[in-house]
Amino acid sequence: MIPSEKEAFEELEIAGVMNPGPWVLHSKNVGLAAKNIAHYIPELDENKAYIFGLLHDIGRRVGIVDIPTHVYEGYKYCMQKGWNEVARICMTHSYFFMKDEFNYDPSNDSEKAIKNYLFSCGKADEYDELIQLCDSLATDYGFVILEKRFVDVTRRYGIMENYIKGWEVLFSIKEKLENKMGRSIYDVLPD
Repeated sequence: MIPSEKEAFEELEIAGVMNPGPWVLHSKNVGLAAKNIAHYIPELDENKAYIFGLLHDIGRRVGIVDIPTHVYEGYKYCMQKGWNEVARICMTHSYFFMKDEFNYDPSNDSEKAIKNYLFSCGKADEYDELIQLCDSLATDYGFVILEKRFVDVTRRYGIMENYIKGWEVLFSIKEKLENKMGRSIYDVLPD
């Protein structure tokens, strides 16, 4: 089950009051990018893609911005609401390698839960990949080419382990979606 578009938008607005920041506009843009791309891929539902994009970072509502915490908080919140499919997106959007992301034993409960969940999922599905890509295309001020986003994130956080390999995953997802669309992803994003 997933919320309606109206419910998703209301949830994002409430979360933005709880924890104001550029992440809210970023989430709206992820939703728009996902909707626009899904429009050209028959096996994807553009409204579902939009809702997934809007709520992928809903765990930031609690105010903590690190990856494992916001991922797990979003998952728990969506499960509590009965939105299992959105909960999955909350868990998968930051982990391009899925279960292969964890070649170590996590030290905190959030990461342990994420690892267990990703191991149970196996591979990323089409919506996981779509939101992973759109998360990298959308900023709070609009849309950017992947390379610009990679530089932006690297400048803010430094180079993280497996980060360059993650770029390869995203380029692969981009190419796969463009082949299905028959056009460049950049052609369907505003501005």
